[in-house]
Amino acid sequence: MRFRMSIVVASVVAAVVAALPGSASAAPERHPAPGAWEPAPQAPFEMPAGARCEFAVRVEPIVDEVRKLTIETFPDGAPKRELFTGALINRVTNLETGATSTADASGTALVVYRTDGSMTWYVTGPVLLGFRENAGTLPKGLWIVDGRFRVEFSPTYDKTITMLHGTTHNVCTDVD
Repeated sequence: MRFRMSIVVASVVAAVVAALPGSASAAPERHPAPGAWEPAPQAPFEMPAGARCEFAVRVEPIVDEVRKLTIETFPDGAPKRELFTGALINRVTNLETGATSTADASGTALVVYRTDGSMTWYVTGPVLLGFRENAGTLPKGLWIVDGRFRVEFSPTYDKTITMLHGTTHNVCTDVD
């Protein structure tokens, strides 16, 4: 499994490098990148009590240097494959007590979108993922998932995480 994931990561890196302007590549590009790196800011959001944590919570970026590169698009121009990377530190606030914590979500992810609304993330490093009750492989919460892993999103955003190696931590417990 580790060998297979390394091949996937190496293939992704090779595809991205080959698609970048000025890259030396003997083979013609099959799917040239339709754009350059661009900012991909995260908007702050709030969730009511019980949605992710047992209390109302607000998540807002305090450092947001995330950028994305669209690698491939569907015929209508919608993204098919995108690469996201950059520093992202979120402040998580319990809106009932005012308790706060920071969550480092500065991972790198290749995101593959499907026409049915599902998607797959191939991730290295930490990301912050919210889980509803009975809607994925982790219990309800706001989870920092760190390491090397894949996340399958259903069209209704149920999430299935397949860990190559890494850790999970429910940030709700930091501000409870």
